[in-house]
Amino acid sequence: MINWVRYGHAFCMAACGFRVIMPDLRGHGDSSKPHNAAAYPHDVLADDGFALIKQLGLREYDLGGYSLGALTVVRMLVRGAMPGRAIVAGLGLEGILNTGGRNDFFRRILSNPGTFARGTKEWMAEAFLKTVGGDPVALLHILDTAIETSREEISQIEIPTLVVSGADDEVNVSARSLADVLPNGHFLEVPGNHMSAVTRPELGAAIADFVGGDVMG
Repeated sequence: MINWVRYGHAFCMAACGFRVIMPDLRGHGDSSKPHNAAAYPHDVLADDGFALIKQLGLREYDLGGYSLGALTVVRMLVRGAMPGRAIVAGLGLEGILNTGGRNDFFRRILSNPGTFARGTKEWMAEAFLKTVGGDPVALLHILDTAIETSREEISQIEIPTLVVSGADDEVNVSARSLADVLPNGHFLEVPGNHMSAVTRPELGAAIADFVGGDVMG
């Protein structure tokens, strides 16, 4: 939630007339961060998302997220969520098909805090995780909740979906491929890499345009 506020994306969408709901994922921010592995069953972030929709009584909504949030969006979509539109940001096809390979990068960071040279992508990722109030033990458990989604399941998502990624995102190089697999996928690049793209105003503007009805190619 922090970065959506800090870098103005939430305000950009709110200025366009949207109500913006920004939950802290389990293990992040102000959400609970238990260290007991039993608190992290498979696909629990999607379970949490469905529980929030039910609690708020949402019938018409759009659904979006960045990186882990985007992976949660995909899991919710294949499990039957029916938003008007979806935004999958900072995530590529390979990270959905093979969550273990994607998560190895973050697992290495969480398991070796303070060991990375300043300015490296690992150092930047560690700094980012600190800003979102993540608990390393809880986040390692979160990585274990990941469930892979097949290409066939992705190809059955009919919801109009914006796949947006940093032009230099070395973590999710297959974002364009994800948009190609989605029947109603739209791909857009914004400046930056995986850690910096979320700071760019172009990200919030692209999302606001998309949920507002401007479909890009």
